[in-house]
Amino acid sequence: MAGIKAKFGVPTTAASCHTARFGSYVVEGHVPVEDIQRLLQEHPQARGLAAPGMPMGSPGMDMGTPERYAVVLIGMDGSVRPFAIHGPGA
Repeated sequence: MAGIKAKFGVPTTAASCHTARFGSYVVEGHVPVEDIQRLLQEHPQARGLAAPGMPMGSPGMDMGTPERYAVVLIGMDGSVRPFAIHGPGA
């Protein structure tokens, strides 16, 4: 998987367990569908989205105590910035 993540430009700081492609975008980890829909609607100049790690309360990680987590936008230069905040208090 490391080779696939590198091929699509997922920085190690944004890495998670799953990597998918939606058109020209990469989606890394347990990203909520509403964030993917927003990405496809807004169509920013970016590599894609990531939910780094495996945050409790994210889609598919609904066991345990939900935590607050960020979905980040991966820039074309590999930088990351917040795209959405989810979880308690978001």
